[in-house]
Amino acid sequence: MKKRKGSSPKKIQGRQEIGNRFQKGMEVELTIEDMGEGGEGIGKKDGIIFFVKDAVIGDRISAKIMKMKKSYGYARLQQVLEPSPYRVTPRCSFCRQCGGCQLQALEYKKQLEFKENKVKNNLKRIGGFRLPEDIPGDCQEKAVHDIPVIHPIIGMDEPYFYRNKAQFPIGTDKDGKIVAGFYAARTHTIIPNRNCLLGVPANEKILDAVISFMEEYHVPAYQEETGTGLVRHVLIRCGFATGELMACLVINGISLPFAGKLVEKLQNIQGMASIVLNINEKNTNVILGEETIQLWGKPYITDYIGDIKYQISPLSFYQVNPVQTRKLYGMALEFAGLSGTETVWDLYCGIGTISLFLAQKAKQVYGVEVVAPAIADARKNAEINGITNAEFFVGRAEDVLPEFYERGTAGDGQAAGMLHPDVVVVDPPRKGCDRKCLETIAKMEPKRVIYVSCDSATLARDLKYLCWEGYEVREVGMADMFGQSVHVETCVLLGRK
Repeated sequence: MKKRKGSSPKKIQGRQEIGNRFQKGMEVELTIEDMGEGGEGIGKKDGIIFFVKDAVIGDRISAKIMKMKKSYGYARLQQVLEPSPYRVTPRCSFCRQCGGCQLQALEYKKQLEFKENKVKNNLKRIGGFRLPEDIPGDCQEKAVHDIPVIHPIIGMDEPYFYRNKAQFPIGTDKDGKIVAGFYAARTHTIIPNRNCLLGVPANEKILDAVISFMEEYHVPAYQEETGTGLVRHVLIRCGFATGELMACLVINGISLPFAGKLVEKLQNIQGMASIVLNINEKNTNVILGEETIQLWGKPYITDYIGDIKYQISPLSFYQVNPVQTRKLYGMALEFAGLSGTETVWDLYCGIGTISLFLAQKAKQVYGVEVVAPAIADARKNAEINGITNAEFFVGRAEDVLPEFYERGTAGDGQAAGMLHPDVVVVDPPRKGCDRKCLETIAKMEPKRVIYVSCDSATLARDLKYLCWEGYEVREVGMADMFGQSVHVETCVLLGRK
């Protein structure tokens, strides 16, 4: 009988011994030597890697094995036997249950180091790039996948209370009491907490008023299991520069009984500028529906990033950390190198946040976004800022850009003028850019591409493609937009070789 590759008696015996040694339910003692992309601690025992949520690098811990694979396992933190020098006491008592702040037990300086390493590791592992520290000092020739400059990450002055948007699910506890908070990690069980330390203090006042109203007028909370009840979520937005507040109730119906009484409670909160209802009667995990009804005030709030004023509606995509957003967009503007003569395409433009920032220095900006209400907001934002050199199109970037390219190459005069932009900016969702979109960017041959990303793994994949299509990475910058979490924003400058 032909022996199968890799199945020698020694290897089989070794696996069996490991399997017998480590079983689900066993406790192991580990020293955490590294941290994974999800913020979990990584420790080794007898050659087996264990991933442990809530453990931080430098901890010595005991952990209970929850699941075993052939060469690695998952374990739950039981006790910190010797705390890491980087461990701090979490300010929020719910952080382990909630799962939204994966790094809150890690000192902030070390959080920034973790995020820098995360981006660098993805650039090396997925993109195949050589980083500045890996390039020999006597290297005379730059390779396709060399990155000459990586700037230190831009951290926050205050890594708490930075979110201008919060979405609180509303439900009931086992005693039938109305609760608001956040879902426990990987569940739809609500952890009652009206005072998330990442949000603004006004959130708690708004939730207190909403729940007081519901209790007083017997307005039922939504029950996900049965699809009954009325109030599903409370969405709160805050303009950091203006102090304006929006309270939006997402309801499982077309109207809210005693709505006037709710308005009476909410309008007395300092800064309240907009009270609206959002209709979502679908059996879905998507929070917002498509229809919004104005109850009081304006249908939007306003805020500024730099000198640009934005109107923000309940459905608008707007960066949640305006202080760091200004720094991130400032980096993108610097990378773009605009002098006033350039044509720019801004793909995945949302409500025009980056587009209008760039329009201050460019000759002409074209923005593309698939969400029609966002494009309506972008056009309105251009109007209120007196910006006339920004034009916006509704559609998927992977459809709109190739369409203009084909029209331009076929002799369409208007499209031909948009065919070879000086700069293309992309700020895609976590899944990254569509391949068709990247192909068209390469065909258009812009002098510079600015890639803003919230996921360094898909960023590395897309940069690798662009570098094989005639581009090179010239600079990489990072900004911490999401303190206490594992997420990081990256801004990359590519130029044509």
